[in-house]
Parts: sequence; structure tokens; C-alpha cells
Amino acid sequence: MSAEVEEMLKRFQNVKNIIGIVVADYDGIPIKTTLENVQSVHLACHMHLLTEKARQVILDLDATNEFVSMRMRTSYFEIILMPSDNYFIVVLQNPSD
Repeated sequence: MSAEVEEMLKRFQNVKNIIGIVVADYDGIPIKTTLENVQSVHLACHMHLLTEKARQVILDLDATNEFVSMRMRTSYFEIILMPSDNYFIVVLQNPSD
């Protein structure tokens, strides 16, 4: 894993509302995580599918555009999804009002 990812993980861990971070490969397998293993695998699997769908939708809408990030808010969490070339990062945090 690159030093860039390690630095990003350190930076995110210092934010007070962050619950956990998962770095996963494009097979949906967690590479590095701050969450429990079962939760990491579950989150990585679903975010992998969402990443693929989001990329396809964006390409269908505009072939010159690319998927850079996505932020979703639920009743319990805020999920930030950031794809890269070889992996994607999922940040799970408490929504701040």
C-alpha cells in the first residue's frame, strides 16, 4: 500500500466523527481497515458493487466524465466512497448536524 494511502488513513483517524475506514481492492476484499473484520468485509462487498454501478451510470451519462467520490447519508451514518486506480476507500462517520 502506498504512503499516500497511509497518510490519508492517519489524517482521517484524527477526525472526531469518524467511526471507521476501509481500504479495499476492486474484488471487494478489505486491504486495510479500522473496523471489525466482519463489518469490513460486509461494507467492502456492498461498496464494491455500488462503485461499479456508479461508474457505469456516470459513463452512460457522459463518457468524458469519471467517478471521483460519493457521499451518502443515512439515518445512522454518513458514508464517503472514494475510488482510486487499484483500490477504493470507504469512510464511515457519524453525521454531524
